[in-house]
Amino acid sequence: MANELKPCPCDIGDRFDYGGRGQEVQVEHIKAYVCKPPDSTDKAVIVIHDIFGWQLPNTRYIADMLATNGYIAICPDFFVGQEAWKLSNDWASFNDWLKTREAGKIDKEVDVILKYLREQCGAKKIGVIGFCWGGAAVQHLMLKNPHLKTGVSLYGVIKFFEDRSSLLHPTFFIFAEKDEVIPLEQVTLLEQKLKQNCKVHYEIKIYPGQTHGFVHRKREDINPQDKPYIEEGRKDMINWLNKYL
Repeated sequence: MANELKPCPCDIGDRFDYGGRGQEVQVEHIKAYVCKPPDSTDKAVIVIHDIFGWQLPNTRYIADMLATNGYIAICPDFFVGQEAWKLSNDWASFNDWLKTREAGKIDKEVDVILKYLREQCGAKKIGVIGFCWGGAAVQHLMLKNPHLKTGVSLYGVIKFFEDRSSLLHPTFFIFAEKDEVIPLEQVTLLEQKLKQNCKVHYEIKIYPGQTHGFVHRKREDINPQDKPYIEEGRKDMINWLNKYL
């Protein structure tokens, strides 16, 4: 009964029936979901999934949204064939599950995807966004990967990289005021460290009344008062990418 005692803050996949407008491709050893805009472009965004993996309809919905805004969007399987977390899993096993899926160990896969985007899609300006686990991965990439132009970390788990704050690229951090996974004290500490050490443009924004997963959660039908914040978060994400790509 562990799952009833601790419902997942992103337990959204089963409620969101969305097929996707893109297609699945094989990029070397990685499966990926790709959606392209109607007009050709040299701008691309890598979408990094949360613990529920690259096939989560919610994440593909955001990839399609990026494509409608003029970007080549690709959501690779950064678990590389390992099973994504399931709502039916026992939360007591979560930490062991996570040990084999570290957000800071995706560099090899990112290099493969960058090569694909440049050589097969004609991309020259490439950014990255990510949710939760993927948001932490964005922070990791913004700290070390010279080939990405910008990043948007959506409720990225701060504790994974809390000791590092010298970002290489402009980064936008989206957080929720009532996030049980990421307490506001952690956000405050991150802001202090960025202010001390970061030499590139960054922004941290906390969305009032929101909980973990709100931007890629299709909650309009569940709680209408959240709709403006969901839309604002998505708009802010697109505006940031438009500014730096």
